Amino acid sequence: MSTTTMTLAKAITAGLDAVLANNPKSLLIGEDIGRLGGVYRVTDGLIDTYGPDRVIDSPLGEAGIIGTSIGMAIRGYSPIAEIQFDGFVFPAFNQITTQLAKMRARSEGRFGAPVVIRIPYGGGIGSIEHHSESPEALFAHTAGLRIMAPSNAHDAYWMIQQAAACQDPVIFFEPKRRYWLKGEVDTENPAADAFKAQVIRPGADATIVTYGPLVPVALAAAEAAREDGRSIEVIDLRSVSPIDFDTITESVEKTGRLIVTHEAPTFGGIGGEIAARVAERAFLSLEAPIIRVGGFHMPYPVAKVEEQYLPDIDKVLEALDRSFAY
Repeated sequence: MSTTTMTLAKAITAGLDAVLANNPKSLLIGEDIGRLGGVYRVTDGLIDTYGPDRVIDSPLGEAGIIGTSIGMAIRGYSPIAEIQFDGFVFPAFNQITTQLAKMRARSEGRFGAPVVIRIPYGGGIGSIEHHSESPEALFAHTAGLRIMAPSNAHDAYWMIQQAAACQDPVIFFEPKRRYWLKGEVDTENPAADAFKAQVIRPGADATIVTYGPLVPVALAAAEAAREDGRSIEVIDLRSVSPIDFDTITESVEKTGRLIVTHEAPTFGGIGGEIAARVAERAFLSLEAPIIRVGGFHMPYPVAKVEEQYLPDIDKVLEALDRSFAY
């Protein structure tokens, strides 16, 4: 039997195990990922199987982790780097955006740097500053990077393997508050192409587009709306760069209404790009303005008030009510 129940975190562990087993040039590098097994134990046990030369405990220095990974990739290795928390990625921002993302263009396609950067991201864990951020839009704005964000265990298992097989650099955002979300994982039948969005709940009256940690919120809102007689389609974006605009456009042409929701601030967020593209491609199909639901344009708040900051079912339902009011 190829199907088993896993948490999202353990699905990533199993996916990393498969990558290391199948590619002798692959390796992991990051702070505390070896003997400790990572802060969230996502790499737990892998050092016992593959040793410290392939599961490398790095010094505390994100710029060094990414710089070293770039060098190893150019030499023919396939490094998967871990940034311990989302807010810790910024010391490595220069390496990622000015070096890693530009390598293929700089060499006129002669070589690339196929580095995967795993980043636990998002809020909902009651943590302190720099531990609950959603910086995906900063990287999506940088050409040369691919960005994935799984929302369930099956996708997580296969998408980390698809990321490792990609010849372009991939930022792999892991929704940390969903690490313990259990789901069925089919280890023999791969998930769909990681760069294609999926309609995970069909509907006819409105479309909700989201990704990562807010997928369960969108599904719960769609179920609540069903009790009011509304049929809501939910799309899991899965890839933040590139974005599968064809799937979104097809849905909006059918439903006529679009809500885009993500944890990151609405200002300058991925939702704005989706709204603009849909307005260009499906304006005449829209029955109401496109509505974005996201975080406020402010530093991530302290744990005591993060529930007021994060998009929840009520905020998504309120956006649906506003859309249907037109």
